[in-house]
Amino acid sequence: MSFNATGLPSPYDSTDLNSLSWLEQQWVAWYIYIGNPVLATGLMSFLLHEIVYFGRSIPWVIIDAMPYFRRWKLQAAKIPSPQEQWQCTKQVLFSHFMIELPVIWFFHPMAEMFGMSTYEVPLPSLRELAPQVAFFFVFEDIFHYFAHQALHYGPLYRHIHKIHHKYSAPFGLAAEYAHPAEVAILGTGTIAGPLLYCYFMRNLHIFTVYIWITLRLFQAIDAHSGYDFPWSLQHILPFWSGAEHHDFHHMAFTNNFSTSFRWCDRIFGTDDKYRAYRARVDAAKKQMKSASKEQRDDMERKLMAEVEAEGIRAEAEVERGMQQKTKVQ
Repeated sequence: MSFNATGLPSPYDSTDLNSLSWLEQQWVAWYIYIGNPVLATGLMSFLLHEIVYFGRSIPWVIIDAMPYFRRWKLQAAKIPSPQEQWQCTKQVLFSHFMIELPVIWFFHPMAEMFGMSTYEVPLPSLRELAPQVAFFFVFEDIFHYFAHQALHYGPLYRHIHKIHHKYSAPFGLAAEYAHPAEVAILGTGTIAGPLLYCYFMRNLHIFTVYIWITLRLFQAIDAHSGYDFPWSLQHILPFWSGAEHHDFHHMAFTNNFSTSFRWCDRIFGTDDKYRAYRARVDAAKKQMKSASKEQRDDMERKLMAEVEAEGIRAEAEVERGMQQKTKVQ
């Protein structure tokens, strides 16, 4: 598509801009302003990613600094320091610019080859985009489950995934704190869904992809937040994983490999330790119903310490197994 320097681009010549919604008018204005559809799409996509990622992470940084919210902190004794948050931010920015920027930039020309729309208006309706986003969530969750499990074995863990497990009590900014190879591996599940949908269905608009990416980032950051509020989504949708589900993975090392949903872990039995832990906590709380909040919290901290100790041993076994295999070879 070519854009004229002084007038409307030819695809918009027959479009009645007054009939468009405010958002659609801004969409058209952006493409006219930039003047190059590849540049306009790539720039908008990367800016969206950065604004959403840090825009959603910063509130968790503020919450971590406010003692009032500790009552909902899953591992209340582990609050990230400013130094840890800054170290995490530097690694995340490195991955964003060195790994994700090129992927984001080249994703769109490739997707357009498969039939994805970018500059076109009108934008898709909620009725059209909702099932597409739902498909992306399910596809990514299944992909992530198996890829994540693979990253917990042998050299893949020691040389790649170990970085992400630096924090046994994760925090929002750490959602994409990972080795560049892991960013590429797990990120494939995020972009492969839209690409496959484009290839087979030929009716995807990049606006739908933006909705998907925004929701996916919210999910990833919230799952790493370390907070379980009474109004958190997993208390409304029981199959949603949420922070309480993923926090256990960082604490126990094994179990809970999925991202958005609990289905894969339940089907393949990789939530057995998690469910046993929750049963122990619930049983202990019932027994200590008349005890003070401090006593109940102390009991839960002891159970967490046991689980974390088991996780440390499990992680050591993975690394030890890899070292022994290296010696044998």
